[in-house]
Amino acid sequence: MGGLLTFRNVWVEYGDKVVLENVDLSIQKGSFVSIVGPSGAGKSTFLRMIIGQEKPSRGAIDLDGEKLRAEPGPDRGVVFQKYSVFPHLSARDNVVFGLDCAGSPFLGKLSGARRRKALEEADAMLAAVGLADSGDLYPAKMSGGMQQRLAIAQALIKKPRILLLDEPFGALDPGVRLDMHELITGLWRDNGLTIMMVTHDIKEAFKLGTRVLAFDKRRRDPHAPHRYGATAVYDFPLDKPGAVGPEALAGMRLEKPAA
Repeated sequence: MGGLLTFRNVWVEYGDKVVLENVDLSIQKGSFVSIVGPSGAGKSTFLRMIIGQEKPSRGAIDLDGEKLRAEPGPDRGVVFQKYSVFPHLSARDNVVFGLDCAGSPFLGKLSGARRRKALEEADAMLAAVGLADSGDLYPAKMSGGMQQRLAIAQALIKKPRILLLDEPFGALDPGVRLDMHELITGLWRDNGLTIMMVTHDIKEAFKLGTRVLAFDKRRRDPHAPHRYGATAVYDFPLDKPGAVGPEALAGMRLEKPAA
């Protein structure tokens, strides 16, 4: 299996509880992969493995043919549903923070010409996400949509190869959500990103994705529900003629399965 990101027989277990089992996938560079499934199906665990916050109990994950590093790195950016911005920093300083840490890990802040360049990059990124006039604002003065744009700018400033989105638009009003759809698809195309997005909205998954993965348990035992993990039970490529639509998953449970 080739691809930018490859999962080979990946399992995640906590003691005798199995969360994910036998995940075999290859993610191509430039894909926009939507991930759906019921609560408790291991979707966020799947993302945490890619970030480097979680290790597989069995199996292997490769990035560009090499073993995925077991710690978060600048090649992987992440945006969560809950706004992850720093409330004590302005929008501009929120974005430049990652450049400060990477460029001056001991002092925590760049200086001189490097600092000026970082601030210019931060302003350009704020403009790219529609916050060109908001650099001096603090998060408390920003709407939910603005804060999520800021979180995306934070994630993209270090030019990650893979952008991970965990329910990024779930807390937004419908109109703002549509604006964010346009923003993220534009950034995806303009920056050549590979995006993996968890969502509970099946229509959103099919609208934005070039591929939809549905995670769930293939097997269930009412006497020992913890003994079986979830995996990608459906895999729909959407960038080919004859691609399926959201009706293919119309009957899928999006609630946590009963024990």
